[in-house]
Amino acid sequence: MTSIRKQTKANEETGEKDTATRDARQECDECGGDLKHDESDGEYVCTDCGLVVEEETIDRGPEWRSFNDSQDEKSRVGAPVTNTMHDKGLSTQIGWQNKDSHGNRLSSKKRAQVQRLRKWNKRFQTKDSKERNLKHALGEIKRMASALGLSEQVEETASVLYRRCLDEDLIRGRSVEGVATACLYAASRQCNTPRSLDEIYPVSRIGDASGNTHQSTSGVDRTYRYIMRELNLKIKPTDPRDFLNRILSDIDVDDKQKVRKKAEEIIADAEEENVHSGKSPVSLAAASIYGATLLLNQKVTQKRISKEADVTTVTIRNRYQEMLQAYEEVEF
Repeated sequence: MTSIRKQTKANEETGEKDTATRDARQECDECGGDLKHDESDGEYVCTDCGLVVEEETIDRGPEWRSFNDSQDEKSRVGAPVTNTMHDKGLSTQIGWQNKDSHGNRLSSKKRAQVQRLRKWNKRFQTKDSKERNLKHALGEIKRMASALGLSEQVEETASVLYRRCLDEDLIRGRSVEGVATACLYAASRQCNTPRSLDEIYPVSRIGDASGNTHQSTSGVDRTYRYIMRELNLKIKPTDPRDFLNRILSDIDVDDKQKVRKKAEEIIADAEEENVHSGKSPVSLAAASIYGATLLLNQKVTQKRISKEADVTTVTIRNRYQEMLQAYEEVEF
């Protein structure tokens, strides 16, 4: 029995070597002619003598088929499953075009019927209050992520966090918009693309029932800390270096990489002297960029950096003086 297995394995290895050799040289074993691979029959055929060198080969091509003249549409299934939709993208939708399968316009009677079907199809997608809550919250997360220029990864992470909050009944007694904003804030920090509460708050729809001005960011901060505690999330403190690229992106300097490198050195020296303790990461990043531009003889005003970082010029000056003193002590 062992000898048969060894022989079978040897035959398989020999066959693989022969196939690899034939594929490498693409020549017929009989006449030396060129080989052609017939994908429909799974055969290697000599173009000169017609010899079938190999048959029943494995088709390693794509499994989709195109039934129209255009080869652009090659999708085998629908959209991928995603947590950013309340039904994970598995439900169907009736298109808004009032046309049949042949492209002809529907009659007025048919249009009214299709419109009623659309209405009921949309209603059936949310069968209870929990799904309606989830649909509204995920829509808010998508809207805020788009307004802040956050990636799909952040949006997906925030959606997963909100689903966990809903499953563990953490929404009770809190507004949907407030919890969605806190989840987006936590997700941006988890994905190393942080946004400050002062940036997230203006694009959120947190407010009282009368529609007055928004409440302070302390409410979002309390909700964020509550979610962190209940979900046992371990998120590292925000690194000021994560804000450098975003602040530098719209500032006109000669060499942004050089400015960033110098700003990172200033931040590192500030951390070594423990100047960063208790300070806002955004203000530290803005002050380090201002200090780097001065050290590199770049003409950038505090007002310009203040506008991009959304930090007051007074804060930038205070942080700059503290960080520059720490930088000089370490360097000199």
